[in-house]
Amino acid sequence: MTEIEFTIREAIPDDAADILEVLRIIGRETPFLVMDEKGMEMTPDEMSENLANLFESPNNVLMVAIADGKVIGTASVKASAKKRMEHIGEIGISILKDYWGFGLGSLMMEELILWVQESGVIRRLELTVQHRNQRAVHVYEKIGFKTEAIMERGAKTDDGEFLEVHLMSLMVD
Repeated sequence: MTEIEFTIREAIPDDAADILEVLRIIGRETPFLVMDEKGMEMTPDEMSENLANLFESPNNVLMVAIADGKVIGTASVKASAKKRMEHIGEIGISILKDYWGFGLGSLMMEELILWVQESGVIRRLELTVQHRNQRAVHVYEKIGFKTEAIMERGAKTDDGEFLEVHLMSLMVD
C-alpha cells in the first residue's frame, strides 16, 4: 500500500470553496452518505461565514484533512446551542475515495475525540452509518462506539431501496 502524508486541522474561512468542491465530489463518489452530487447547497461566502462562526462555538467543529496542499476530507462535530442538548455531538466524516483505506477515517475520528475532550462540553457522540458500510461500522466499533439501534428504512438509495442504518454512540468521560 502506498503511503500518504496528510495534515488534519480545524477548517478556516479560506477553506470554504475547497471544502464545498470536495463535498460535491464525495457526494458523487459514494452512496454511503445522505449528501448527493450537489454536495452542500451553499455558496463559498456562506460556507466561509459558517466556518468563522464555528470558531466561536464551544461544541461545534469542522476539521479538514489536507494532502499535497488540497483538502481531501472533512470531519465534524455538530451540536445544539440549547443548554439541555449542548452535550450531544453528531459526528460526520467524508473522505475522497482515492484516500480510502489509509486509516485516515480513524485518525480524523481520533482528532475529533481529542477536540471533544478538550472542549469539555460534549459528553455524548452520535453517528449514523448504513449497515451495508461494514468498513465504517468496524472502524467505529474499534474506536469504542456501540450500536444502540438498527433503524429500518433509515436511509434509501437513489433508486428507492430502503436501507438499515446503525445509530451508534460513544460516551465521552
